[in-house]
Amino acid sequence: MISTRTILFQIHWFLGITAGLVLAVMGVTGALISFEPEIMAATNPGIVTVTPGHSAPLSAPALIARITEQMPDARIARLVVDSAPTKAAFVGYTLGEDKTRLNAYVDPTTGRILGEPRGAGFFETVEELHRWLALPGKGNGIGRQITGFAALSLIYFALSGLYLRWPRKPLDWRNWFVLDLRMTGRNLYRALHAVIGGWVLIFYLISAGTGLWWSYDWYRTGVRHLLSSEQAAHGPREGGKDGRGKQATPVDLATIWQRFDQATGHHPYERVTASVRDGVVQFRGKLAEGRHDRVSDEVSIDSVTGRVTSNQPYAKRPLGDDIVTSVYEIHRGAYFGLVGRIAMTLASLTMPLFTITGFLLYFARRRRKAALGAVLTDTAPVPTEAAATLVAYASQTGSAERIARLTAQALPGAAALPIASLTAEQLARVDRLFVVASTYGEGEPPDAARGFARTMAQTPADLSHLSYAVLALGDREYPDFCAFGHRIDQWLHSGGAQRLFDAIEQDGEDADAQRLWQQQLAGLGARTDQPDWAPAAMADWRLVERRLLNPGSSGGETWHIALEPLAGPADWAAGDILEILPRQDPRRVDAFLSATGLADTPELRERLMDSILPAEAGPGFDSTALRPLAHREYSIASIPVAGRAELIVRLAEAEDGLPGLGSGWLCHGAPLGSVVRARVHANAAFHSPANPATPMVLIGNGTGLAGLLAHLRGRAASGGGPVLLFWGERHPEHDDYHREERRALLDAGVLSGMTTAWSRLGHGPRYVQDALADAADVLRDAVAAGAALYVCGSLKGMAGDVHRVLTDILGDDMLEDMAATSRYARDVY
Repeated sequence: MISTRTILFQIHWFLGITAGLVLAVMGVTGALISFEPEIMAATNPGIVTVTPGHSAPLSAPALIARITEQMPDARIARLVVDSAPTKAAFVGYTLGEDKTRLNAYVDPTTGRILGEPRGAGFFETVEELHRWLALPGKGNGIGRQITGFAALSLIYFALSGLYLRWPRKPLDWRNWFVLDLRMTGRNLYRALHAVIGGWVLIFYLISAGTGLWWSYDWYRTGVRHLLSSEQAAHGPREGGKDGRGKQATPVDLATIWQRFDQATGHHPYERVTASVRDGVVQFRGKLAEGRHDRVSDEVSIDSVTGRVTSNQPYAKRPLGDDIVTSVYEIHRGAYFGLVGRIAMTLASLTMPLFTITGFLLYFARRRRKAALGAVLTDTAPVPTEAAATLVAYASQTGSAERIARLTAQALPGAAALPIASLTAEQLARVDRLFVVASTYGEGEPPDAARGFARTMAQTPADLSHLSYAVLALGDREYPDFCAFGHRIDQWLHSGGAQRLFDAIEQDGEDADAQRLWQQQLAGLGARTDQPDWAPAAMADWRLVERRLLNPGSSGGETWHIALEPLAGPADWAAGDILEILPRQDPRRVDAFLSATGLADTPELRERLMDSILPAEAGPGFDSTALRPLAHREYSIASIPVAGRAELIVRLAEAEDGLPGLGSGWLCHGAPLGSVVRARVHANAAFHSPANPATPMVLIGNGTGLAGLLAHLRGRAASGGGPVLLFWGERHPEHDDYHREERRALLDAGVLSGMTTAWSRLGHGPRYVQDALADAADVLRDAVAAGAALYVCGSLKGMAGDVHRVLTDILGDDMLEDMAATSRYARDVY
């Protein structure tokens, strides 16, 4: 079932890519319109603003007479007279029978028409863009419907964005308003989108809520009925901020103006605006020091009889009427004074930011989906409830899921699902089941499949109707190779299910095993035109740094290794793995050649360096038949912004006394500056929480610090919830890897707490599991606060002991539930 959050998120994305560009245009144009008077005055000295003369400004009736003398055919539709002698009067008019609206400014002391200012046409276009995108039909066309839809979308953006980014600690203001500019890439885009969205949310709700006034008659009528019944019944026809209306017959505006002065007791207004509309002259007298134009007394006078039809002093205006009358001033923020207008303008100017960051996040998401193309189908997936064939996967690092999805794509009518979601009802309904199951560590199930593993403790119901097959993934270096896959195979068989073919074992990314699985599927009717399922080829990385981290240590050498991709920037996430293709130690090749008596040729030596050496080489030895060396996996300690993959590698010793293949090649064999073959392996089960506000508890030992350090560096770059670190090694004098960086992260607040356990310091050994036991209350509080647990390090000893301690502290059910919801993640080896 799709969650409410997912639905809201998808709608948010859809509206963002449809209405985002329109809102960006409306935001910029709205900001310009808000300060149009100031811009016009600054760019038109001598027209919009004048130098005061020696004589006093003309009265409004005298000014009207002067205008009429200069333009006998003019019909004045709007006249604005300001009390300030430096501000020209504004007149809007038509000439004769021509309905074209013209504007001009008039010298207030002489009545001389100064002409139309520069930029008037520009602002007319800006207004048309803002209100109806300058599309045909103007206010009655499709443009008005588009901008109305955009306004509704903005309300949804604000409210859904608030819900989607609601932090775990909503009372901490820093979660809402602090922007960390140290972030880069997608994290920065998300932070800009979310944090600045919090800054401007209230302004957008006000802007969109009032903007709908001009988009929908039903909205305007509803607001009027809600706030002002008198306005709803008798309110004037809305003509926009210009007050444009129809004028059937000439109006004696000078006489009507004198009637206005009488009706208001010759009040000295700061500005008076007269608008002629449908036989009525509406006067708006702005009070001195009013914070916006609608802080005014409003009078309506019949243009024929001179009768005052409405007289509403501002002091007696009810709040509801004031809101209805001042919708435009609320829309541009002026209702709250100059500070409100500036704030609304700045908020409007940020609108393109959300469009740009929204699209960047959208494209980044598309790229991430494309990068997962190897595990996603190119056709619509079959719904689980409609599938006759199910492909269940138990995956720790994503390999099993990748193959399972490819399997479901190959089989007609098949659907893939996590094995944790597999129910008894589904098993009873379907005819065929394919299972791709990884074995984690020494025979353990992947963390997300531990709940299903518990159900296998009971004998399943009758499965005699079911045919099945199992692909078991594992690592031959462990004694319980593919154990979990075999347990599933045996469990299904014990219920009477029939094997389609014997379980196939796959060691790592063994291409032969994958091809065998494909062949078996093809015999059952699967598609045969799919490409090989082997992972991406190895690439060239340059070994750029090698530094011993523990000189003088009683343990094995531990090295800091850094490699840079030669093909350009590589991408990975905290928790991912770098797979290294090692080469043989030349001494091991020398010993093999000496023992077999083979001729030491450059061609043979080069082939032996990259191959598994056989125990013996008898007559007819064919070096081209040698199996290639398998890759070795190392947790990446760095994040992509560093431009290189950093590893922490302990030099291992093989049974022959020489260094291990992978560690030996990286720590001693490969020359500094040489090329190493490697590739990034996504380890989704160990990625950082999707919500950066999630607290983290990082637990590990030895070189497992690498996997934990990547999460710390990622949290330092992106910000987020608190992080606790528990880490163990031998002795602080020799084995305190990356001590300065960890202490700096602690001082910076990225680490909220750090506990180290030293096994060779003091009277007895102290391990990281001992430190956890001592901090039981701290762990309980962290988990109660929503923390996710991450364990990285050695499988033998540490991983099992840490799991037992965590079980004692939190309880087995809690730990299993956390594993099923990805709050308990492990990367152990």
